[in-house]
Amino acid sequence: MRHVVKKQDGGGNKPLSEPVLYILMSLAEMPRHGYALIKDIEAVSGGRVRLSTGTLFGAIRRLLENGWIQHFQQEDTARDKQAYRLTAAGRKQLQLELDRLKQLTRTVHARLRTRKTET
Repeated sequence: MRHVVKKQDGGGNKPLSEPVLYILMSLAEMPRHGYALIKDIEAVSGGRVRLSTGTLFGAIRRLLENGWIQHFQQEDTARDKQAYRLTAAGRKQLQLELDRLKQLTRTVHARLRTRKTET
């Protein structure tokens, strides 16, 4: 059986992968470079999510191509680190994913309540 996700908008609102969700969430707070993203994601997930550099930079490449993040020049870094920041389009995608997850959570809670009353 094939899994199909109905698009909610014209932008192809399919579920975000966990690494992409965490990257967008981290950049929603502030611009960060790659290593800072890895450390922030590990911290915010309680150590559950540890992105490899390959996973991180593969996702960053796709996010840049989608226009969801952009390069950001940090003036205060001693070394030449490439930082990234969330764009308006990226913030919109993050909000769409949050809305999707809220709806999913409501549905699961409703199903659990229904099942509880049947037993």
